Amino acid sequence: MSVVLQLERDRAYRGLLELILGGEVDLDTPLSERKLADSLEIGRTPVREALRDLARDGILEVQPARGTFVRPLTIEDVQEIYEVRHSLEGLAAFLAAERGPTPELKAYGPKFHGMIDDPQAHDPAETYETGAEFHLEIFRSARNRQLLQIYEPLRLRFRVALGLPRYYDHDRVRESVNEHLAILEAIERGDGQTAQQLICDHLSKGLEVRTRIFR
Repeated sequence: MSVVLQLERDRAYRGLLELILGGEVDLDTPLSERKLADSLEIGRTPVREALRDLARDGILEVQPARGTFVRPLTIEDVQEIYEVRHSLEGLAAFLAAERGPTPELKAYGPKFHGMIDDPQAHDPAETYETGAEFHLEIFRSARNRQLLQIYEPLRLRFRVALGLPRYYDHDRVRESVNEHLAILEAIERGDGQTAQQLICDHLSKGLEVRTRIFR
């Protein structure tokens, strides 16, 4: 594959994700390759390849004789994803504490303090996105490329399915800021066991809320 085509394919992949996460894709309507190409102002070939990549990553599913759709989650899927997240994110938090936080991870401290001091100044969508990026930065701080590569497709599938505004529990989103700050402080202290336990507790609360909302 040429470098130009790969760049276009990557751009199409990112563009499709943004459309899905932005709620601009009807989950009950098959995706149109032509309409997506027009919307992204990109050729149909990279869009076609990006659709295949998203299906490979579990974001989309191809239904014979119907078309390609955003893949829905069952309650069993949600529970299984959280089981995997416990293992992966617990390990990532432990390694981040052992190896030291990146400057980018440390930068979340002032952000979280600002959200705690003035919660009304931050809408739930902004707070949720900050938290989601914080989780990803923990994996970068773990400095384990294999761990990050395993986590990324799972993260994308979860965000596409349950990261839309209609799935927000506003009180839970704001409550999670305090939990994120406690996790960060444990990582900064180099306390891997506490960081691991805190992120697992955080995920358990998240699963409880997600299960209730999903049902």
